[in-house]
Amino acid sequence: MSGEEKETKISNLKPGMDNVEVKVRVLEVGEPKVITTRRGERTIREAVVGDETGRVRMTIWGYKDHGLKEGQAVKISGAWTTSYRGNVVLNIGTRTKVEQVSDEEVVEESEVPETSPKAPRQYRGGGYRSGRRSYGGGYRRGGRRYQQQY
Repeated sequence: MSGEEKETKISNLKPGMDNVEVKVRVLEVGEPKVITTRRGERTIREAVVGDETGRVRMTIWGYKDHGLKEGQAVKISGAWTTSYRGNVVLNIGTRTKVEQVSDEEVVEESEVPETSPKAPRQYRGGGYRSGRRSYGGGYRRGGRRYQQQY
């Protein structure tokens, strides 16, 4: 994909997307917590964001919280998606850009539908991130990438 980002609606999110840009309303922001991953302990914070097409769980990786507050309208650029338990998850990290936008650019919280994007059945990988690419449902051996068959 080129360096250009195109705004995506929540309902169009699919696992394995990279360089995602969305305009959303922050619906919930959780407290930071430490989890253990393949790369060791990591600090994350979970949030829920939405637009007029639906809502999605978002994982904020690292200590940088991007100043997110419930009720805020924001534009998120440079995010990526993975899948967890059959649902799409939007991920943001230290390189993701989060900027406040005017309230008129995003629907009010009461107008955000309860629906969330689902991962396709054949997509079983929780997904992991390596550099600027997302991988899920596959594995690496000797520098080569293999897709798992289900």
